[in-house]
Formats: sequence, C-alpha cells, structure tokens
Amino acid sequence: MVRGALFKENCQMPIRPSDCIEVKQIAGKGRGVFATEFIPAGTVFERVPVIVMPAEDILDSTDNCVLANYVFDWGRGTMALALGFGSLYNHSYHPNARYDDKGRQTKIFTALRDIEAGEEITVNYNGHEDDQSPVGFDVLEAANTKSTRPDGPEVASPSEDRDLVSSVAD
Repeated sequence: MVRGALFKENCQMPIRPSDCIEVKQIAGKGRGVFATEFIPAGTVFERVPVIVMPAEDILDSTDNCVLANYVFDWGRGTMALALGFGSLYNHSYHPNARYDDKGRQTKIFTALRDIEAGEEITVNYNGHEDDQSPVGFDVLEAANTKSTRPDGPEVASPSEDRDLVSSVAD
C-alpha cells in the first residue's frame, strides 16, 4: 500500500481553521491562544493535523532544541508537532480546555468549561486536566500575567483578573 493511501484512510480530512480563536502576545510569558468569541463547555473548537516524528530526532538533536518546546509525546518513541495553533496553547494546572488524540494524525481541543471572549485558553501539558505532576518549568497561570497593547494604554480583558494582552499581528 502506498503511503499516501494509508494517510487518506487514517486521516480525518478536511481540517479547517477555527474562527473562534487567535494567538496573542503576553508580556513575560510569550504567545498564547485566546477565544475571540464565547465558547460553550464541551465544544471542540480546534482540530489540528500533527506531524509525527521519531523522538530522538527532536530530543537528541542540538539543531532542534527550540522545536522540543512545541511537541507532544505521541507514544512508541515518537513526538508530534501539532499544526494550526495546537502547539501554542500554554500550560495550566487549572485549564479551561483539554486536548485528545483523534485517529493517527489529528489532535482535538475541547472546552472543559465555558470560555469567555478574550480569555486565554490553556491546557494541562500532562495530558489530563487534573494531573498536578511537575512539567519542568515555572508555570505562569493566566490570571497572573500582564501585558500592554503596543498601540495604547493597558486594556483589561472581560474578567478583571485576566491577562492584559496584545495581538501578535499588531
């Protein structure tokens, strides 16, 4: 069987970009994914294809040290780079979303609770929203992060204790 045929049999295509999320810059934290509109609990708001590769190609290479910060453990000695915004969600021990593997080369992101427009969407990198295992870095929770818009004064997002953010595109 040709590789292309195998891919077609196991892939959930077509996958389209989501209109309800965007990437923004967060001062002191980097990039994050945010809701552009209200997302009800239980909603699958993003489906992304992944590129699966041998873990040693990522973890044992000094050339790919940055890429190692954006991959998921995919099992059986492999790692996956999620396309779309899939590798840009920040970690939280109190996430408002989760990710699941769907088929052999797709990851889906689902709201665990209602997510307000302007709210950062976070996932638990440990794979389950209740897993409190260390992740190997200091965790900056969404409510503790501040930023400013480059085009003007600080502007609060919907919740008073939420991040002040600026768009990556600005």
